[in-house]
Amino acid sequence: MKHLSRRQFNKALGLGVASLSAPSMLLGQSKPKVVVIGGGAGGATAARYLAKGDLDVTLIEDSKKYTTCFYSNLYLGDVRTFDSITHGYEKLASDFGVNVVNGFAMEIDRAGQMVKLKDGSSVAYDKLVVAPGIDLVYDSVPGYSEEAAQIAPHAWQGGAQTQLLKEKMDALKNGDNIVMVAPPNPYRCPPGPYERVSMMAHMFKQKGMTDSTITIIDPKTKFSKQGLFTEGWEKHYSGVIEWIGADIHGGIKSVDVEAGTVETDFDTFEGQLLNIIPKQIAGSIAQTAELTDDSGFCQIEAESMRSQVDPNIFVIGDASVAGAMPKSGFSANSQAKVAALNIRADLLGTKVFPAKYSNTCWSLIGTDDGVKVGAQYAAVDGKIASTSTFISQTGEDAALRKTTYEESIGWYEGITSDMFG
Repeated sequence: MKHLSRRQFNKALGLGVASLSAPSMLLGQSKPKVVVIGGGAGGATAARYLAKGDLDVTLIEDSKKYTTCFYSNLYLGDVRTFDSITHGYEKLASDFGVNVVNGFAMEIDRAGQMVKLKDGSSVAYDKLVVAPGIDLVYDSVPGYSEEAAQIAPHAWQGGAQTQLLKEKMDALKNGDNIVMVAPPNPYRCPPGPYERVSMMAHMFKQKGMTDSTITIIDPKTKFSKQGLFTEGWEKHYSGVIEWIGADIHGGIKSVDVEAGTVETDFDTFEGQLLNIIPKQIAGSIAQTAELTDDSGFCQIEAESMRSQVDPNIFVIGDASVAGAMPKSGFSANSQAKVAALNIRADLLGTKVFPAKYSNTCWSLIGTDDGVKVGAQYAAVDGKIASTSTFISQTGEDAALRKTTYEESIGWYEGITSDMFG
């Protein structure tokens, strides 16, 4: 089985650990304070790499455990356990000296350089990393709401929603159907909805549910890795999955989660389980701090991930507008290291290297049938642009697809180790 070591993982990102451990220029002085909001792929990575020197690093995260959205589809398909995609922050505190604060960041006082928490406490910063992930715009799907998500889960934020969707999938009987409403661009993990459908169909197949189907109602007219997924669906689950794009259904008029229906201009679709994934914007703290623009996301400087609104704030991960980079865990991890380099340079006078970013998105279609898409990126004319790309090809043999899946296992082990120590 092919695994990526931690050294290989950092090399793949074009960023060695040594480049983040230059000596401090502020010996004898109090440590500059860096606060990181959000403990996901971006925030946890940033906290770990910032703590490699003479900085006082605080990570504020509301949850004591982090469940990765990436790889959660494999849990839904009975390929992974829930525990295997859930991680804690203990090593960040014990091994790296990060001050992990379990609390909810309510407000950023940008003038006073202070983060205010829900419990009334405050944490001062010299530099701030904002990595809040996404918020969901529930009413972007007519009839959907946060309350309705308890009946028709979105499961697009890891944790309780992931478990709820799994429970509802496990309760289905042969002949029961699933209807998914896919999200509009831009959203977290572009291939994610279609890998999820693959794993739903995989579960049907494993349980002998030969009379059950899955319908995807998509607000888009095309989707990531479309040729690879449609080829795989025909190969593994012929007749089970139907994708209906916006040019066919004409628009979603309403959903009724109690009745299990999705009404479009074309037809009304019924399912015993609805999986509704609505529009997404940057996490609420980015909005209340006025770091977002009309898109609902945060504009950044391509060379550093520094906010275009505030030079003391860096925005990484799903909340940012990162040019050609997709919103993914790998992207967030890569962006965190660029931000850490620049924060250390600001506060400690260390050397800054040209920004290099990387991303790969792996997807599992069927047993040992893995595919991938990815790119290398750099700052070009003020934007993050791809400098090279790659994607799996249709018609690949089974051995290559198995190798691709095994590569993804190594990547998952590598990135979670890189995030949490």
